[in-house]
Amino acid sequence: AEYAVAKEGSTVPRPPEVSAPEAAALPIAGLAAHQSLTQLAGLKLDGTGPQVNVLVTAASGGVGQYAVQLLKLANAHITATCGARNMDLVRSLGADEVLDYKTPDGVALKSPSGRKYDVIIHCAHNIPWSTFSANLTPKGKVVDTTPGFGTLISVAAKKIKCSKKQLIPLFTSPKKENLDFLVKLVKAGKLRPIIDSKHPLSKAENAWAKSIEGHASGKILVEP
Repeated sequence: AEYAVAKEGSTVPRPPEVSAPEAAALPIAGLAAHQSLTQLAGLKLDGTGPQVNVLVTAASGGVGQYAVQLLKLANAHITATCGARNMDLVRSLGADEVLDYKTPDGVALKSPSGRKYDVIIHCAHNIPWSTFSANLTPKGKVVDTTPGFGTLISVAAKKIKCSKKQLIPLFTSPKKENLDFLVKLVKAGKLRPIIDSKHPLSKAENAWAKSIEGHASGKILVEP
């Protein structure tokens, strides 16, 4: 389609301080991160909640980059995993500890400071529940931002076992007020959309190929 029509109720004004590319990079990833932290993990983004230890996997990706930055608004100690080439970027976003996901500690999700995690925002793939469970506090939560059939099976199995550790699948439900919250953070300089690359619409297939590779640092944009 040449045009897609959005419902007015799901849009918010873009202030001049926020560029069009920055605004385009916010949904759905920013909304997914916001919903994961506030609605599913129960964290407060105003710093008034208790201190929590949080792990973000694939922290240099679309959802992960926003999760790290939003967690800086909460009372959180942030451990993050990413590829070696993105470790400095993830630190610049606010992560306190960064793991190369290809190292033994990265594979095991071990915090360099030995912390157990109250919350894990899982933005990667193919990590077994046993790895999460070994690193969680007794009532820790894992929010799976890329749930598949295996996640749903795991959720059902855990309910049968009555475990206090939780695996929660995310199904993003975009809300106008949350998008407005994110736009205002960008305007205030408290949130920085990371843009991996920009592609003209005539070369949209290149953007798609880049996305399928799964190694983008931030968001991939298609421009008119």
